[in-house]
Amino acid sequence: MLAGASAFAQQYDLLIKNGHVIDPGNEIDAVLDVAIKGDSIAAVAKDIPSDQAKKTIDATGLYVTPGLIDLHAHVFGYSGWLWPDDTQLLTGTTTVVDCGGSGWRTFETFKETVIDRSKTRVLAFINVVGAGMVGTESDIDDMDAEKLAAKIKQFPEIIVGIKCAHYGRKDYYNLEQAVKAGNLAGVPMIVDNSILTSNDRDTETKLLKYFRPGDIHTHMFNDRHLEIADRFTGKIQPYMLEARKKGRLLDVGHGSGSFVWPNAHKVMAQHFYPDTISTDLHNSSIFTTKADMPNVMSKMMALGMSLQETIFRSTARPAQVIRKYPEIGTLGTGKIADIAVLELEEGIFGFADSWKKKKLAKQRLRAVLTVRAGELVFDEKGLGFPEWQTAGEYEKIP
Repeated sequence: MLAGASAFAQQYDLLIKNGHVIDPGNEIDAVLDVAIKGDSIAAVAKDIPSDQAKKTIDATGLYVTPGLIDLHAHVFGYSGWLWPDDTQLLTGTTTVVDCGGSGWRTFETFKETVIDRSKTRVLAFINVVGAGMVGTESDIDDMDAEKLAAKIKQFPEIIVGIKCAHYGRKDYYNLEQAVKAGNLAGVPMIVDNSILTSNDRDTETKLLKYFRPGDIHTHMFNDRHLEIADRFTGKIQPYMLEARKKGRLLDVGHGSGSFVWPNAHKVMAQHFYPDTISTDLHNSSIFTTKADMPNVMSKMMALGMSLQETIFRSTARPAQVIRKYPEIGTLGTGKIADIAVLELEEGIFGFADSWKKKKLAKQRLRAVLTVRAGELVFDEKGLGFPEWQTAGEYEKIP
């Protein structure tokens, strides 16, 4: 009878206790417990009894946040793509948006081979080019706004926008097609067209003439793509301030070639922060700049962003930008239990930019545990493992 009563009392499957919960979407910043039942958040409160859960994890001294959302990574199409479960879950990242790997002609292959087989939630910015990054992104003959919009409408839960990138022609035709398709399907676009003098494009025209409110420019700290700060005075360009007022959004998109300390320092020192933090993670950046989500978040903090702002721009804000909020990006009761447990280490740490230049910082974020849809999928410290304490076991080993 007692055993039955105890089992009945265990109304939660997993309980994360004593962690410092930062959930910007719900304006929570306090030491609380998080209870999970099935695949959903059941409660966020003080002092939830451990005997109410089948498994309890002590997160004392750690930060508990919504699962991180990587708005720009590569998990299909591009030759350097990485399997999301192998690279994202162990960084506290539960949602990844593939940035342009598939187009309207290749999306269903992407869905069958990656999206449907991943524990990680995989969403997509679909390429304006029909073949995606399998093809050539300057191929205007493979751009069809109507067919692109139709594919987005066919998979509205997965396709969250349109990607324009690596465009070599001296015009804005790809943006024109993306905007046309975006208007038909009701989604934003994310862009990384360069502004090199050889292509006759400039930041002001691109953002103010072609972008709509809610459209995103990635690689914001790479001065080949945007001229945010004046090269002579270092001040934020007036047209950038105007673009932000008009709802144009900026994303980090770190990668192996799109984050340089001098540019980032000038911009961040004027509190001109990115709207969203993302990695542009691929098989080069993962080994060189180490640009996973905790690494890029740590760099933002090294440049003056607070921990709370950093978490906001890695959880609730990207969810809002891709119109998935509050479905994801919060620890709200009843929402899918996607959780990152982060450790803020103190010491001296070196962080590399795309020029292989180092900046030292006194703090570093590191993911130590990840819950995806209620399942404990990564546990670096063994916080969820039972402790082995049996004396003399070594002597019994033959």
